[in-house]
Amino acid sequence: MPNGHGRIPRAPCRVETDAAASEMLEFHLRETIRREGPISFARFMEAALYHPEFGYYSSGQAAIGRRGDYFTSVSVGPLFGRLLAAQFAEIWEQLARPNDFTIVEQGAHDGQFAVDVLGALRERTPELFEKLRYRIVEPFPVLWARQQEKLKLFPSRVEWVASLEELEPFCGVHFSNELLDALPVHLLVAENGRWQERLVDLAGDDFVLVDRPVAVAELLEPLPNAPNERYETEARPVAGAWLDALAPKLRRGIILVADYGFARDEFYAPHRATGTLQTYAAHRVLASPFDEIGRSDLSAHVEWTSLAEGAEARGLTIGGFTDQHHFLMGIVARHPALATENRRGLQTLLHPEFLGTRFQFLGLTKKCELHLAGFQFARASRAALCLRDSS
Repeated sequence: MPNGHGRIPRAPCRVETDAAASEMLEFHLRETIRREGPISFARFMEAALYHPEFGYYSSGQAAIGRRGDYFTSVSVGPLFGRLLAAQFAEIWEQLARPNDFTIVEQGAHDGQFAVDVLGALRERTPELFEKLRYRIVEPFPVLWARQQEKLKLFPSRVEWVASLEELEPFCGVHFSNELLDALPVHLLVAENGRWQERLVDLAGDDFVLVDRPVAVAELLEPLPNAPNERYETEARPVAGAWLDALAPKLRRGIILVADYGFARDEFYAPHRATGTLQTYAAHRVLASPFDEIGRSDLSAHVEWTSLAEGAEARGLTIGGFTDQHHFLMGIVARHPALATENRRGLQTLLHPEFLGTRFQFLGLTKKCELHLAGFQFARASRAALCLRDSS
């Protein structure tokens, strides 16, 4: 932003730095492929997003908002955090106001959501605020530093851990917003009735995709029978590892996941023949995941059914599933004063053609039965998730 002192030229310097980092990351990937042969797309995506020095997220290059690469609910302003704060306070009430209530946030980016939530709780629910423990799971030092700077107004309220493994068992809420869509995916392709995996290889210095037999049977488990016509899709087994790490840490409470995706039937619908993988930079969809490596965001939709099945297999219970429009409307219905704070922002969060139906909320509970405002308008959550009746 111009500051009147002639410092605008700093922006091109960052572009040069980003370009150099991208070149180093590409060099690292090329050397890996030349040494080991073709690698899975999941391994490529992990490096592109999370390489310790050059990854899109881990290096701090990810930019969110109107001037960034993509737009999230937090970008609308503090209203999203204030709405979720009301939901968190309700969870605390329904858990009988425990003194050790903890909110764990994973994927906190620059910490703005935490600022909005904590500010709202201090203002509206001071008794909870005084007892609250807020924990951020953040493996990347550059983001950790940004979060600490933004959250310096709450010095005694927030603590950080580098991984779920380091997190102490807790009672309360684990919240993530657009975390799972950025977990690495494997690419699969069906042709002539047979599934194959798409690996990343080199043609000279250019990255290319090559089709090979599927070597890991786990990748085939959620897939339908391979159609005869060409059909591309993704599999994300790392989501199971995420649940393995998280589920034992929750002693009592809820895992609340906000993201965009489809239940299994829609995810693998015949018309979705090119999959859901997308590459974003500066609010543009790039033509290839090999464009601007380390400077662009790679994401793929969440396949909610497999996530829900994995959660139940790990002792969690489906607490609700609905789109963002109905989830936030449920909160507003119980806290109508929130609707008057920012009517335009609320419309953006709820609008079906913007954020309202593109995003979904999944609640996974453990050792409690919660009746949340956000799920009061959810209809037949298990059926919406393509899950069999638990009875």
